[in-house]
Formats: sequence, C-alpha cells, structure tokens
Amino acid sequence: MPSLPSPAYAAITALGVHRPKTAVANHQLPRHLDTDDLWIRTRTGIQSRRLASADETIAIMGSSAAGRALVAAGLPPSRIDAVIVATMSHTGQTPSVAVELAARIGCRRIPAFDVSAACAGFSYILELARCLIASHAARHVLLIGAERMTDIVDPRDRTTAVIFADGAGAAIVSRADRPGIFPAEWGSDGTLRDLLAQQPSWARFRDDVEKQPPYLRMSGQSLFRWALASLPPVADAALHRAALRAGELGAFIPHQANARITEALARALALEPYVTIADDIATQGNTSAASIPLAMHALLSARRAEPGAPALLLGFGGGVTFSAQVARLPAAY
Repeated sequence: MPSLPSPAYAAITALGVHRPKTAVANHQLPRHLDTDDLWIRTRTGIQSRRLASADETIAIMGSSAAGRALVAAGLPPSRIDAVIVATMSHTGQTPSVAVELAARIGCRRIPAFDVSAACAGFSYILELARCLIASHAARHVLLIGAERMTDIVDPRDRTTAVIFADGAGAAIVSRADRPGIFPAEWGSDGTLRDLLAQQPSWARFRDDVEKQPPYLRMSGQSLFRWALASLPPVADAALHRAALRAGELGAFIPHQANARITEALARALALEPYVTIADDIATQGNTSAASIPLAMHALLSARRAEPGAPALLLGFGGGVTFSAQVARLPAAY
C-alpha cells in the first residue's frame, strides 16, 4: 500500500488591496445620525472610513485586490488552483462572488466559492487554504476578503452606520519550504447569533413588504463583553499551536472592529511594546472579512512590520465566529 505524502507547508506570499476612492470623515456623516467626531473617535477609534461608489461592487473591488496580489506574487492566473472569497455582504446570494471574481481575473475551471463567517471570514479561509496545501490538493490558492457593508447597514442606525465600511484585501497562499501559516484555533457559538444578525430575514420581508428591509443589527456592548471574555484564550491557543510566545511576535493584526477592543485584547495578551498593533480602523473603518488583509497591507506598506515576521491574526464577529492563527508576513505587497 503506497504511503501518504508528508503534509506540505504553506505561506502567504503576496498581498493586494482595493481601498474605495471615497473617504468620509466623521464630520461629514449625515446629521440625522446625531453624533460627532469626538463621540465616534472615543468609542471606536475611527477618524474616517472608505465607502464604495456605485461602480465599486464586491466583485470589482475583489478582483482589483486579487489582480494586485497576483502581480506582486509574479503569478499568472493560470497557476491558481482555487479561489476562496470571504464576504458577508453579498446581496446576490447566488451565484457566488468567487465565480464572478475568478472569471474577471482569468481563472478558469478551478474551484471557486464563498465563505460566510462574518468578520472571522478571512481567518477562516486562510485556514482552508493552509489545509488545501497541506493535503497536496493545491499549490497556489487565491484568498479575498471583500465587503460592501454599506449595502447591508441601515443608514439611519448610529450603532452600525458610523462603524462599517467597504473594501477588499487579497492574499496568495502558496506551498513553502517552511511553515509560514500555523494551524488555526477556530470555532463558533450559535447561541449568540443574535448579537450581530440581519433582521428581518428576506423570507419575512418577502411575505410582508411593509416591514423594514433586512439590515445588519448589532448589540455592540454584548459583543464587546463577549470578545474580551472569550478571545484571549483563543489567541493563546493559536500561539501554542505555533510554538511561540507573545514576546516573539512581530505584529498583532486583529479584525478591525473597534480600537477599544484591539487595545483591550493587546493588554489581555500582555504584548510587549515592540509588537506592532494594527490600527487600520482609524482611516478605513470596519470592513468585516476584508479588515485583516487590509490592515496587514497597511503595516507592511508603512514599514511598521517586517516581511517574514510572525504575526498573530485574530478574526471574530457575527455568528458568533472566531479564528486565530500565526502567519509570517509576506515580502510582496
């Protein structure tokens, strides 16, 4: 009986991003939200956010980011073995964003599918890519986190409208000669599904069109408490899986949900002062599944983190879903 091949290693080899052209500062938000710059900065850390124009669809933003990642990696589309998109804001439902995006960039006859894991989405698909490569099912996997959160957020709801934003980030994950992505600590808790959820369902809206359209509704304080109580052990477990201590990290790149959550998590993990902490939320806003690759690209572009350095990634959001893993930062971006 033939022996099974040893698991292959995987690494993030390149990044690409698409940031929408329109930046909206806090003072430019509509007056009906009854808020101001100081209130938003104090509670979220956001100074401005990027909002997509009508021609910046999820597939267009995603393919823009993907194209840049391919160029950075020096790979033609024909070398990609699978395309996986993480998104929670695709209003078309079917066909998936991934199949349109794959066609746009010239990938043909390969697996392409979406994953809906809310703000943990990019971390989820990174683990899927690692497993595909470890099992020798793929050599190069294209990952995209892409969101138009403005399509699913109630523009009159201060709880969500000041926080969520739009954008896309892409990563090439390829076979490597040493571990560049370590196993994820991931999971979910459906008993907390109402903390961040679309309400009402499309079915209920269909049956009673007089109802308010489905929008994303968030219990911010409850999510905040859950995150601080539940995520530090998840992050510690991911470090253990990578056989690293927090002091050996080069960067901490959590989902860009809220600056207060990021700061509290960094304290809970007792990160050393030299560990760079991603703060892309300040000028990008919360882009759900796109936030981790966007934040990673921002750190590298600003030379605030070194290629090859180990970074702790931590995704968390609606479901609730959560996932953490250590990945070495790519040299191409």
